[in-house]
Amino acid sequence: MENRKKIGKLLVEAGIISAKTLERALAIQQGSGRRLGALLREMGIVTEEEVVDALSCQFNLKKVRKFADQSFPKELLDLVPARIASEKIIFPLKHNGKALAIATLDPNDRETFSQLAQITGMQIFLILSTREDIIAAIEKHYRISEQVADYRQKILLIDDSPVFAKVLSAALENVGYEVLLAGDGIEGLKISLSQHPDLILCDQFLPRMDGYRFMLTMNGHNELAGIPIILVTSKASREEEDKALKAGFIDFIGKPVLPARVIERIHRILATDNDKKLAVM
Repeated sequence: MENRKKIGKLLVEAGIISAKTLERALAIQQGSGRRLGALLREMGIVTEEEVVDALSCQFNLKKVRKFADQSFPKELLDLVPARIASEKIIFPLKHNGKALAIATLDPNDRETFSQLAQITGMQIFLILSTREDIIAAIEKHYRISEQVADYRQKILLIDDSPVFAKVLSAALENVGYEVLLAGDGIEGLKISLSQHPDLILCDQFLPRMDGYRFMLTMNGHNELAGIPIILVTSKASREEEDKALKAGFIDFIGKPVLPARVIERIHRILATDNDKKLAVM
């Protein structure tokens, strides 16, 4: 384990990133709590396929692609609850009664795999895949069953750009979210009061009520104050990010945005939020 090469070094050796880029990413990573592979994807420096290849070398794990069209029996799917599959982005591939193979993008999530081992009584074997392929399998094989018929979290997107809203809402709906749209902060507040979304994406510059005023108003309503809100802005800078986090936004995304990057942030935030709720229960 101690001799395992770091993912950053593997990416440099493969010629995917430069040593200077790695140095810059490590400086950003320091103190952030993010894993380097996820950070590099969010920065748009590497693709998920490149990260999967590097992780495969780092952990000596096999890879699998485009498996959603395969057949998976119900008894196999039942080994991994739909909620866990959706929140952790994992998928059961096969089992023999003693061992269970799981597709994952994050082999470092030892807590989840330890829980699955306890739940199933099986040894867990990991196989790497991209988030896109895992989500496609979850959507096809879990969403058709009754156990997840009502599992559809609501995302409120507040943005006055119809083009941006259309592109991002389509991407969110493709991975199973219900998307609510608002063109300004006041409309977004009304929808929040009536629909209670699970998460809100709010543009900074909006007519009638901008992003910061929207956050301030949301915090003034006890029933809405706990909803996580991500600020999306064309004014992307370290100072603006610090300002947004201090104002109460759970995350900060600069425009132009990659839908895959936004989805990854949402998955992580909602999974953390659900874990907190389960801990209280």
